[in-house]
Amino acid sequence: MKVIFLQDVKGKGKKGEVKEVPTGYANNFLLKKGLAKEASNSAMSELRGQQKAKEKHDAEVLAEAKQLKGVIEDEKTVVVITAKAGEDGRLFGSIPTKQIAEAIEKQFNLKIDKRKMELDNPIRSLGFTNVPVKLHHEVTAVIRVQVKEK
Repeated sequence: MKVIFLQDVKGKGKKGEVKEVPTGYANNFLLKKGLAKEASNSAMSELRGQQKAKEKHDAEVLAEAKQLKGVIEDEKTVVVITAKAGEDGRLFGSIPTKQIAEAIEKQFNLKIDKRKMELDNPIRSLGFTNVPVKLHHEVTAVIRVQVKEK
């Protein structure tokens, strides 16, 4: 019997997949628990419609991420953060991704999640630093951060 999985079933199929399974297993377990539905013509066309809608939504999200990358990597977009520093240019403390995200939102009104910033270690010195940001699994932007002394 052909079924369309409505949820992930370990070892059998993922959500949205169409697979051939034994009739007894389908009737007694998958259909009864609402994990799958029978793959009729109407169900298949509904599934195709959902897949097209998902593809369209994914394309919109990708376009939005590319547009945000253009804004972030513009020459004028330099995030300026002031901090106390010693005589050799080393900071008292450090600048984590949370502080960078807050500064971007305050200066440029761009909301970027601090968890998407790929900064291995917090910034501990004065000057310019490039911080990579993963906006989408296909789009990575680089934020220029300038740390100035107070």
